[in-house]
Amino acid sequence: MKESLLMGIWRFLLPLPTQLWKSQLPKRVQHSYASLSFMSEDHHRVRNFVVTEIPRTGKPLSPTFISQELSIPEGKLAIILDELEKGMTFLYRNKQGEVHWAYPVTSEATPHRVSFDTGEQCHAA
Repeated sequence: MKESLLMGIWRFLLPLPTQLWKSQLPKRVQHSYASLSFMSEDHHRVRNFVVTEIPRTGKPLSPTFISQELSIPEGKLAIILDELEKGMTFLYRNKQGEVHWAYPVTSEATPHRVSFDTGEQCHAA
């Protein structure tokens, strides 16, 4: 495969010079690690759990359900959910406080669908 990167501008895709984007990779990798540094083991457990449970249940997940399933006290879980939701980076809660979106899946209807090897299907965020 040809090593190329296209940048979308409006409805056009423009090729970027290889040397330009390759020179930026180390900086982006370092930035990615730094942006995840706030996540504890429990942050990862919560995020991984909601990403697997939303497709399985097809419904938003309540904090009580998540807390019980992961044996994380509800007070601590509330802090973790707040931190994961900050900036809508990892998950998003509805007005009832239930997690209904955890990248890349959502319990709400979207034009995008995901199929897993397990046979589960869900809408994609």
